[in-house]
Amino acid sequence: MDTFFASPEALICRQLSEARRGHGPRIVRPQAGADPVQEFARSSASGLASPPRRLESRFQYDAQGSALFDQITAQPEYYLTRTEASILAVNATRIRELTGPVNLVELGAGSAAKTDHLLRAWLERSKRVCYFPVDVSLTALFGTCKSLSARFPGARLTAVNCEYGEAFPLLAQLSPVMVTFLGSSIGNFSRPEMSSFCLALAASMRPGDFFLLGVDLVKRNALLEAAYNDRAGVTASFTRNIFARMNRELGCAIDLDSIEHSARYRPEQEQIEIDACFTKQQTFLLHPKGRVITIAEGESVRTEVARKFRLEQVIPELHRCGFVTEQVFSDERRWFALLLLRRLPGYCRQSGR
Repeated sequence: MDTFFASPEALICRQLSEARRGHGPRIVRPQAGADPVQEFARSSASGLASPPRRLESRFQYDAQGSALFDQITAQPEYYLTRTEASILAVNATRIRELTGPVNLVELGAGSAAKTDHLLRAWLERSKRVCYFPVDVSLTALFGTCKSLSARFPGARLTAVNCEYGEAFPLLAQLSPVMVTFLGSSIGNFSRPEMSSFCLALAASMRPGDFFLLGVDLVKRNALLEAAYNDRAGVTASFTRNIFARMNRELGCAIDLDSIEHSARYRPEQEQIEIDACFTKQQTFLLHPKGRVITIAEGESVRTEVARKFRLEQVIPELHRCGFVTEQVFSDERRWFALLLLRRLPGYCRQSGR
């Protein structure tokens, strides 16, 4: 499986041409920007140096973190993946009817386990479909390409190894397109971050293109907290993994045994807040920045926020960002929803209209 660098526009044009000629799956990477270790160090130093202490959740998804997250989705308490997959199983054919024969781009694809339903629905209507999984984990993309190409020989796979925003310039080249963002990953953004993300996405798409968005809905506190505190302790390992990554990549020598996982639902904010709680004081040097960080006993570091949504609030917010709702798909319990959105014509990014 080849991996190469190119400008985004040249990269996509070449890959589409090769896909039509029947070439196998490829993994492509936009031209190298910031050094990933330096970026991780910069973000970690900034987040840990000023209160409230925090780390960006995007850095949890190295190879080990991605593998742990796959394990989380299989835990009995973690209803999100099973529920969303069941919605896709029932409604993928209807989604294909509404969108027509568009290219598929999946942001944060990971193992792309739920994407089977979409690929199957697309291939039922045509012999070929072009699928572009986007993920920061190169390991996850290798596994995804290998698995999907074996199961769906009619799918032309071009994986893109980058962060979400780096893939946005590719979207106009791929139109007509449906961008998928599943797993309620949008809930990891704060409200302003979500608005900025959706505005930038809409500005990168062409009118009439589609956006399939998964959102976890507000529900009972106990059910939400159980999903992020599985009995097997996999989520706790996932929380500690970002500090393990700091040890591996930034030479921090953090004692992982002194870190406890805490996940609590805040009804006022309608979000899960995940913290790493330090049970003893630790001082460590963060390379290559050369920053000395001291975290006292009893202090916490915020590693993730998972916002929950109400449809009557999130749909108008998405409309202000340049999308209109084509259809809402949900499960019988109304635990989770998939929103099929369409990019509005005449949208102005500056005004948000």
